[in-house]
Amino acid sequence: MLPVRSVEPAQAVTEAASGPNPDVGLLYDINGIAKDAPHWADRVVEFVGEYGIVLGLAVLMLCAWWSVRKSEDAPSAVAALCWAPVAAGLALLINIPIRGFVRRPRPFLEHQGLEVLVKGKTDFSFVSDHATLTMALGVGLFVANRKFGLVGIGLAMLEGFCRVYMGVHYPTDVVGGLALGTAVTLLLAPLAMMLLTPLMRRAAVSRWGGWLVGPGAPVPVAVPATGSSAGEAGADPALPGALRRDSDLAA
Repeated sequence: MLPVRSVEPAQAVTEAASGPNPDVGLLYDINGIAKDAPHWADRVVEFVGEYGIVLGLAVLMLCAWWSVRKSEDAPSAVAALCWAPVAAGLALLINIPIRGFVRRPRPFLEHQGLEVLVKGKTDFSFVSDHATLTMALGVGLFVANRKFGLVGIGLAMLEGFCRVYMGVHYPTDVVGGLALGTAVTLLLAPLAMMLLTPLMRRAAVSRWGGWLVGPGAPVPVAVPATGSSAGEAGADPALPGALRRDSDLAA
């Protein structure tokens, strides 16, 4: 007679859930790592998933700004960096009606046996705000600088993994957030760059332009109009004073 294998309640829930619904099955597989991990590892993932990656992206954006401000087209690159947090804010605003329409409860409210690392989450689950925010920042970084952007996108992917590991989101919540952050940032980027780049170029030639363009970086100079007077050495008298001075230096 074959021995009867005993099944723990949480394991039974896992086996039952992993069959018909791949989303729930993957949730249990990733969250199950938290059960086997040491306590200190769970605390590290909890901090990283709640605050650490967002802070890391903020530091990465500062490093990207310090690098691109010395590039050949610093105003355009800095405009893209300015667009990244704006795009993230817009994506989070767009997510508000999405969450209210879908009204998906948090996974730990509907499935037993999950290891929940963060308590007190009572809002809806789809889509993940953290995944939306971090991916919007990562894609915005990619628009400004590919090297820093790839690191930022990698951090956003890690954020998504952490949210499932912590038991507060389904995998599809994360995928939806990553897609939302990417779509908002890329679809509105042409309009945003068209508006922000001229502002950054004006700032670059102003008296406070040092924060935008670093030492040694070429400052954008207005092209002098034809037919200008010889006394201005080729500078257009209709240009603002700062632009005329830059035209004189270029001559």
